[in-house]
Amino acid sequence: MPVSGIEETRTYLTFTLDEEDFAVDVLNVREVLDYTSVTKVPRTPDFMRGVINLRGNVVPVVDLRLKFGMSAVEDTVDTCIVVLEVVLENEVTVIGAVADSVREVFEMAPDQIEPPPRIGTRLKTDFILGMGKNEDRFIIILDIDRIFSADELSLVQEAGAVWSTGEDSGKSLEESEKGSSGETDCPESPDRSEEKSMDQGSVEGERNTQPE
Repeated sequence: MPVSGIEETRTYLTFTLDEEDFAVDVLNVREVLDYTSVTKVPRTPDFMRGVINLRGNVVPVVDLRLKFGMSAVEDTVDTCIVVLEVVLENEVTVIGAVADSVREVFEMAPDQIEPPPRIGTRLKTDFILGMGKNEDRFIIILDIDRIFSADELSLVQEAGAVWSTGEDSGKSLEESEKGSSGETDCPESPDRSEEKSMDQGSVEGERNTQPE
């Protein structure tokens, strides 16, 4: 049975979460980055990692493992940030999604994709566009525009705006928190901001090419 909305061969970026394979249309992907230091924004949901400064632009970063109800894990050398364009109510928001690793870029035809399974009404699965298959692997194809609710995306946008305002005023988020609560939550990690490009069939090495 064909999946509604998929009528032509598309190119997908695949990545892993908790040893499961996921995919997003490359048209929604801006770039892939090595995991870098993320500034935590207070009073945000658990799945909200914080924000990063991407060439002068504030980009909110979310943890898809936590968003999907998976357990949190330590970041590794394979952890990366997939920078995505999410559309909600005709407004485009750029966010970074933390993935355990990025696998590859490849094409899938409509006949390789099946509708998402029906698993009852209590579990929300409307963000799953379909189930693809590549060789012997099943791949969960995400409808990136349906992962976050309007309220959640609003919180993500506000988090980025708060950090951006702090930068513009010359006062860091850490200083703001110290002044108000005496605490700060800015985890340190190695600065590995080299970008990753997406070559057809692999995403190894230095990557700095936006998908077409």
